[in-house]
Amino acid sequence: MQQTNKKNLIILFVTLVVMMLGFGIIIPILPFYVESMGASGRDLGLLMAIFALMQLIFAPIWGSLSDKIGRKPVLLVGIFGNGLALLLMGLATQMWMLFAARALAGILSSATLPTAMAYIGDSTSDKHRSGAMGTIGAAMGVGMVLGPGIGGWLAEMALSYPFYLAAALSGIVLFFVWFMLPESLAVEHRTAADGKVKGVDFGAMWRALFGPLGFLMFMSFLVSFGMTSFEGIFGLYALERYGYGPSQVGMILMVVGITSAIVQGGFTGRLTKRWGETRVMQGALLVSAVGFAVMLLAKTLPMVMLTTSFFVLGNALLRPVLASMISQRSTRTEQGIALGLHNSFMSLGRIVGPTWSGFVFDVNILFPYMSGAVVMSIGTLLTMVWAARGGGKKPAEQETATIVAAE
Repeated sequence: MQQTNKKNLIILFVTLVVMMLGFGIIIPILPFYVESMGASGRDLGLLMAIFALMQLIFAPIWGSLSDKIGRKPVLLVGIFGNGLALLLMGLATQMWMLFAARALAGILSSATLPTAMAYIGDSTSDKHRSGAMGTIGAAMGVGMVLGPGIGGWLAEMALSYPFYLAAALSGIVLFFVWFMLPESLAVEHRTAADGKVKGVDFGAMWRALFGPLGFLMFMSFLVSFGMTSFEGIFGLYALERYGYGPSQVGMILMVVGITSAIVQGGFTGRLTKRWGETRVMQGALLVSAVGFAVMLLAKTLPMVMLTTSFFVLGNALLRPVLASMISQRSTRTEQGIALGLHNSFMSLGRIVGPTWSGFVFDVNILFPYMSGAVVMSIGTLLTMVWAARGGGKKPAEQETATIVAAE
């Protein structure tokens, strides 16, 4: 890889770390911010969901737009929009302001990730692309490990401080990208200026459920539903049940981030090589279901950390395993479409999960995790039936070639 490209990828890595830091910083704060405005669990769930909904709708639009006008302008819009939305959230004094800022964050910050992936695709050879793409996962991991701890610590001084810090970091990164990151997509490689900008294809998502990859797409939704059911309401649950403040919640979520990073980086490959992806998926679903249940039994801070980490251990295994299974069951020319649909179903889970947990939390604070245990248990049973019927076997190349045609 050329030295210039290495420098550009370092800038891109720092950009993504800061974006994920901003996300991680505010996750433990939002429940307390919402509670300070007199809102309920339902409001918190909807606040999380509106961000995911805007990302689902606008991420493919930004990705398509970057093919037309270049990567750098779209990256700048995403970084600026993220900083602006965080600043507005810090200044919010009423729930409608918070909802508006959160929606704006989903719309504009969704420009960053697909464009960063496209930038890497432009800047690397086939030989180096997988390693370069790994920087995205590493950046997300760093942000989600450090963010909650920083956010929880700052919030003890004032609930708005984490938002201001995250906004300031976005401003710094905006400066570096603007002046130091060159455009990666040459003019001759861009799509026609009058070409159609593509958005999310809900029809393709519906058709995919009834195709050869339908079960795995459904599981993508289920896994995302489970994680966001936990994550979306956890701060409010910790406040109501244990009386924890932002610093304790931030510490717990930091441990969760470390667990997820260790599992995905150090154990997923080893486990799948030894046991196979189908068995690992079954075991991880079972661990997630048990994790939801044992979280309800925790009484002390160390036990809360242990039980939440146990749940995340299972969920963290599921995400890369599912992506790998979908990729292996798609032809080389259909990888982008299949994994794009996988991401769409994950986004759908990020919408439904916090909405559901917020609504049932207002009925009983234990219901989000009780229902999560039930849903993940059902997922375990469905996976066993699917595997028993031959679903765990990789189909032949000719069979996989019909996936996109059916969709």
